[in-house]
Amino acid sequence: MAVCYISGIGFGLSPTFQYSPNRTIPFSSNQITTTLLPRTKALSCFHHATTSVQPTFSFHCKTKTHFPFRPPWPASNKPTTISSAMSSGYVQEDLPPALDSTSDPPPIFDGTTRLYISYTCPYAQRVWITRNCKGLQDKIKLVPIDLKNRPTWYKENVYPPNKVPALEHNNEVKGESLDLIKYIDSHFEGPSLFPESQKLLISLFFSSMDPAKKQFADELLSYIDSFYKTVTSSFKGEGTEAGIAFDNIETALTKFEDGPFFLGQFSLVDIAYAPFIERFHPFLLDVKKYDITLGRTKLATWIEEMNKNEGYTQTRCDPKELVESYKKRFMAHL
Repeated sequence: MAVCYISGIGFGLSPTFQYSPNRTIPFSSNQITTTLLPRTKALSCFHHATTSVQPTFSFHCKTKTHFPFRPPWPASNKPTTISSAMSSGYVQEDLPPALDSTSDPPPIFDGTTRLYISYTCPYAQRVWITRNCKGLQDKIKLVPIDLKNRPTWYKENVYPPNKVPALEHNNEVKGESLDLIKYIDSHFEGPSLFPESQKLLISLFFSSMDPAKKQFADELLSYIDSFYKTVTSSFKGEGTEAGIAFDNIETALTKFEDGPFFLGQFSLVDIAYAPFIERFHPFLLDVKKYDITLGRTKLATWIEEMNKNEGYTQTRCDPKELVESYKKRFMAHL
């Protein structure tokens, strides 16, 4: 947790405060210079600061007394961090059964926010992980769908493309997993999961977030389809480039040194890749005796750290079931 200090004159008609961080703000490559702010603006800014920084105020009083002061966070805006979303305080959720063609529909568009998923779909898993890591289990209701025996009402009344994931929110239904993880991150409370949302006094102190992380996030999210196709092509015997694809992941994980994840700190990029690496790892080990972590220490560490994230681990499938599913899908081509 970074600690930022504000100091200034605490009394008078126009007190001002100086802001200066004791170290670089996460997701910013630039040190922030000392800035003078009116007292009310300084307090307001820090009441709405992001999860990364705990402000500390020092007041220089007319009596020369000097003391530290931390203003209380408003209850609705009390910051949380990604690490707290992974902590042992995470509540295990009782998962509802999947709805099939014999199931009645939920009361659609009744004001409840619903996330339609399949427990076995990697794309739906992305959005499910995002919901969990932001602590939205009580805000977004899970509605699992049996994809092998889909209810007709799902296509007719909920989501005409008849795919998962889909999010019912504000009397609309949206789809596409990458769009949905960004939507949930930006439209719901909870810890920020994307550099673009990690805003700390942007308008006052710096004009943009760390451009390197933002650009790299975009590159990684654009690469994921190519990564998937390259690896699954090797399943079908159409190529032997799986090793190169995992080498690319290893290289990506070395770019930032402020954490074990793609952008250093845990983000939506990790969420986007996790469901696929979760499936590729046991399948390749079982079928081709190929360990994707061998000689790739960064990837091995990434998998280990992801498995500590309880928001993610609740969404995981049994590895044996994943292997059997992939065998049915790809074995004829091996």
